[in-house]
Amino acid sequence: MNHALTSRIPVLERWVSGPRFGALPLPEGGSPAPALSFEFFPPKTEALETQLWACIRRLETLSPRFVSVTYGAGGSTRERTHATLIRLVSETALVPAAHLTCMGASRGEIDEVAGRYWDGGVRHIVALRGDLPPGQTDVGADGYRNAIELVEGLRRVADFEISVAAYPEVHPRAASPEADLDNLKRKLDAGATRAITQTFFDSAVYLRFLDRCLAAGITAPIVPGILPVTNFAQAVKFSAMCGTAIPDWMATMFEGLDEDPETRRMVSVVMAAEQVRLLQANGVDEFHFYTLNRPDLTYAIAHILGVRPKVEAARA
Repeated sequence: MNHALTSRIPVLERWVSGPRFGALPLPEGGSPAPALSFEFFPPKTEALETQLWACIRRLETLSPRFVSVTYGAGGSTRERTHATLIRLVSETALVPAAHLTCMGASRGEIDEVAGRYWDGGVRHIVALRGDLPPGQTDVGADGYRNAIELVEGLRRVADFEISVAAYPEVHPRAASPEADLDNLKRKLDAGATRAITQTFFDSAVYLRFLDRCLAAGITAPIVPGILPVTNFAQAVKFSAMCGTAIPDWMATMFEGLDEDPETRRMVSVVMAAEQVRLLQANGVDEFHFYTLNRPDLTYAIAHILGVRPKVEAARA
């Protein structure tokens, strides 16, 4: 027998005897597309303002359920956040949601900010504990001590829709996974209507977390937070701070691409698309995207999920 052919037989046997994997199901024509929401951060410069609004206009065509605008620790971006939200109310058809943290401010100050949002037409708050300002070690007797108290306070201010944070891999400062899950349940019981998860990169982690939530009596939507990664080094640093695990395969995917941003972008779309398609195949019908004020990756992934702009639908 030819030696070259003989040397290939083990490879052929592996191909023939190995497991067969079926493709993930594609969205069917009659199936409803998932609901989406997007997160933006307020701009610090005029150039970044232009970039933000280009992002907003691009993603507005996808008719998201809502869009949120972040809020810095201790209120460092409070006025920029407020200005962006009010412009969203007045210049777009989007439903804006304001991030609101309660550290570094009194209850009266937080209530006043929330009242300004309500008066400006903002009806949705993403309620977060946040971090204490540098040098401050205690919230003080006149402050909201945690997100549970913040949710309760917002309910007294106005009839807001309220989203809160969830941590599939456990909050870094939680006493235990059980305590963290109990804290989530208490936030929802206090009046929040949904939870949005911290980003994660292993879909199995999120699906196991859903099982734990249901077993704990949580029935509110737990929306997966999706972060398309283009800068792996930054993702590693961010993940270390928030307790998100970086799978070994993810490092392999970005290996050798430090000086190749275009290929990193393509890899990022493939990774995030695989993640959301797997979740969609498991029945997840709502996603929250951390856009980093860059619309291209999020738009492409939304397209893969079956979400189409209203303009395209009208032309069809």
